[in-house]
This record gives sequence, C-alpha cells and structure tokens, in this order.
Amino acid sequence: MADESLKAYSVTALKKMIKHIEVSDFDWWIKQLGSDSRKSVNQLGISLQKQKDKHQQLEQKLDKMLTYEKEAYSQGYSCVVGIDEAGRGPLVGPVVAGVVLLDLSKDWLGIDDSKKLSEEKREYFYQKIKDEAIAYAVGVATHEEIDAINILNATKLAMKRAIEALSEQITPDFLLIDAVRLADIPIEQENLIKGDSRSASIAAASIMAKVTRDHMLYELDQKYPQYHFANHKGYGTKAHYEAIEKYGILPEHRRSFLKNYL
Repeated sequence: MADESLKAYSVTALKKMIKHIEVSDFDWWIKQLGSDSRKSVNQLGISLQKQKDKHQQLEQKLDKMLTYEKEAYSQGYSCVVGIDEAGRGPLVGPVVAGVVLLDLSKDWLGIDDSKKLSEEKREYFYQKIKDEAIAYAVGVATHEEIDAINILNATKLAMKRAIEALSEQITPDFLLIDAVRLADIPIEQENLIKGDSRSASIAAASIMAKVTRDHMLYELDQKYPQYHFANHKGYGTKAHYEAIEKYGILPEHRRSFLKNYL
C-alpha cells in the first residue's frame, strides 16, 4: 500500500482493515495512521500502538513462562510435562488434575494460570491444547475418595492418575508440578510455588483441569438446578450454603468439608 493511499479510505474502512493485519506490519500501519491529517485516524494509530505494546508484553511473558521447560530440555530431558489440579477448595464434586506436554513450536501466546483467564479464554486454550499439544490427560479423585483420604492425598491421587493416563500416549521424563511433590513417582520433577503463573506447561495443565471440572459442574447444575452449581462451581459461597440449608446435603457433597452440617 502506498504511503498516500490511506487518504482514500474512511475511518470505518481503516478500522476493519487493521483488525486483520499481521504483527509484522504493525510498525508500518502505526506510522501511516499517525501521519494522517485526520485526528480520528491518528487515534487508530494510538490504539494499534497499544496493541503492539500488549503483544510484546505477552511475548516477553511467554518467553519467561517457558524458562523451566527450555532448561529441562537443555539438560537432556525429552518429554517435559506440566501438572496442576483444580477443585481442592469446593464443597462438592471431585478434584481434577491435568497434565500436558506442550508442542513448543506452536504459538501459546496469552496462556496463563486458569484463574487469571476469563471463561472464554479458558475454553479457547482448552480446545487449543486438545488440538495442538503433543499429549494431554486428566485424572480424577472422587468426593468419596476426598472424604476417605483427605483432599491433599486425593489431589496427589488425581495427579498420579493423570500421569498414568498420559503414559499410555508418551513417556514423560520430567514433571513440572504446581507446589505438590509426588514422592512415589519415579520421574524427575521440579515443584514450583505458584507454578501455574510461572510455567506455560503448568498453566496449560491448570486450564485442562479447571475446564474439565467446570464441565462436570455444569452437568451437576442440570441435575440439581436449585444449587446453582454453574455459577459458583461448588465453592462455599453464600448462595451455596443457603442452598444446603434449604435443600440439604447432596450425595455429591464432600462430607469432610461439611462436618458442621452433619
């Protein structure tokens, strides 16, 4: 596009055009929009500059979040996976663990701890992981198992089941785990506090675990609509406790979390 050609386009047309430009073309567009005589077009250039800045920040963050994976691969490991869980705190349902082997040649820009993403973004990355990760799996520990062996041991059980399921596809030789240590797993591992915001692989695992469990709670919401599980996902909100007081404890509730009501 020639330098003078922007004058031939309306602001509305330019808005549509810059929605589809490649990142590599940002600088040209920012320069041309900024030099246009129309203030409204100049504003488009300012908005595009902000998009560029945000994109660069995401690139820097992703590069940082791949530090542990790259370090493990540089040490000779060949299958570095992330592991995380979802559902330790709720009053109802299972705890779910996810494990993911990312394809580092793919674009994981914007991936993050599942708690920091909107539901729309979580669903987007959930599908992207299923489509583009080298391998993934989930493991579940039921509410009965949580009551029997406590939530920490149930979390470890779910993680072990996820690893076992993944091992049917590939053989992991290095585990990046969010906080928990799996002492009886004979695989090298690194345990990272707040790992879901420090490692892209753990973030991916947190998304798989969170979305999988949320889908389970949507099904539970269909079964017991008066408890509004789709809204609070089983956590101990005021609305959840009020529903328990009004309708009682369900078979799916964690008895060990509701001793005062029993």
